[in-house]
Amino acid sequence: MKKSKTQNQPTIEVAAPKVEQQAPQPEAPKQAVVAEQGAQVAPAKAASKKGASPKKDSPKAKPGARKADTTGPTKEAGKKTAKPQGAAATGAERSKKDIVLDLMRRPKGATLAELMAATSWQAHSIRGFISGTLGKRLDLPVVSGKREDGARVYSLAK
Repeated sequence: MKKSKTQNQPTIEVAAPKVEQQAPQPEAPKQAVVAEQGAQVAPAKAASKKGASPKKDSPKAKPGARKADTTGPTKEAGKKTAKPQGAAATGAERSKKDIVLDLMRRPKGATLAELMAATSWQAHSIRGFISGTLGKRLDLPVVSGKREDGARVYSLAK
């Protein structure tokens, strides 16, 4: 350390003691304090404290609401809707399965184009229906052959 000259003071030099540099010694690794691991599950959901509220305008919500009497016969129980005599002939009540079966039961069978036009299905849907539903599920014997003009015809074996 050096002091600067000021008035009438001599310069004094003081040497700092030399400290030998030692190589840093590696410290022992510190062990972390770890708690025991618990189960890997989400915490349980707390139960709801509020119950369900009744629906607005429901009979249970209105005071003085009575239950309907269900002991006697109702008016609708005696009525039955009359089905038309030719229910199989009407197109609205026939399923596409019935349409395909009727076309395939014809003596000459049905081509893929005829089945596509009747059901508005695509070709792969009809082929899947024939092999899956008719052949496997309903266990019907389906016969496939080619006509002279090269069109494939599907029919049911008798």
